[in-house]
Amino acid sequence: MYTAINYWVLGGFDGNKGPDAAIKDAASWGMDGVELTVGDCLPIDITQEECKRIRKLADEAGIGLRTLATGFYWGCSLGSPDEAERKQALAFTRSYLQIAAWIGVESILVVPGAVDVAWEPDRPVVPYQQVWDCATASLKELLPLAESLHINIALENVWNKFLLSPIEMKIFVDQFESDHLGVYFDTGNCLVNAYPEHWLDVLGPRVKAVHVKNYSREMAGGTLSGFGDDLLQGDLDLEALLAAIKRNGLEAHPFTAEMIPFSRLPEMVLPDPLLAQDTAEKLKHLFS
Repeated sequence: MYTAINYWVLGGFDGNKGPDAAIKDAASWGMDGVELTVGDCLPIDITQEECKRIRKLADEAGIGLRTLATGFYWGCSLGSPDEAERKQALAFTRSYLQIAAWIGVESILVVPGAVDVAWEPDRPVVPYQQVWDCATASLKELLPLAESLHINIALENVWNKFLLSPIEMKIFVDQFESDHLGVYFDTGNCLVNAYPEHWLDVLGPRVKAVHVKNYSREMAGGTLSGFGDDLLQGDLDLEALLAAIKRNGLEAHPFTAEMIPFSRLPEMVLPDPLLAQDTAEKLKHLFS
């Protein structure tokens, strides 16, 4: 099974560690790949030539680049009823898709919208139906480009008070009737009120990629509390998760560790090399 590590785990959120160093780290830890991030590690105005150089470097290091992620959508939403904001989000996503094609990945992580952003009090509260309608319109506008570039738009289940269950996610995804729009499933994000194996059984082939992280329900009442430092510590039932992966034929998908100790923010803006290496080793062991 293909195991990768997300850039934020090894590079933090400030973007000071470049893609070359991230690739080198992933290779030194015996990972199959690294998930680079757009907006920090990779600038949104990166050139085609630079993307091809990064791809060549990764290929030479034996490191796969199968997915990209971004934190952009928390501040600018595809599901916003504000037309100017939505246009900005659409423009970003078009560039994001183009970068994905240049660098040769399969899927990009997209947050389709948010009812609220709990850790950003300045962001508005948007009615659920409005998020659904605006996100649907945005994704319909983006799908022709994604399909022409052969890149998957993979919607992540996140703490956005939107698409809270696998049934909702399934209905939302199925309306587009496109093989290039699916789900980037996050194991830790659903643990606050659900079980990852149940999500996989409902979503099945709609899943394009998986983020692997753990979460403890013991402190589930606090914003972002419950996310710790250890991939093996928490309420994730790894045996049940692996069984669901096999049951649904998802073994060939990318499995990327995103074990960021959100409980330590804002200190986690800076990278933690020991956490990154520990996470890589544990992920590799679990999915070997």
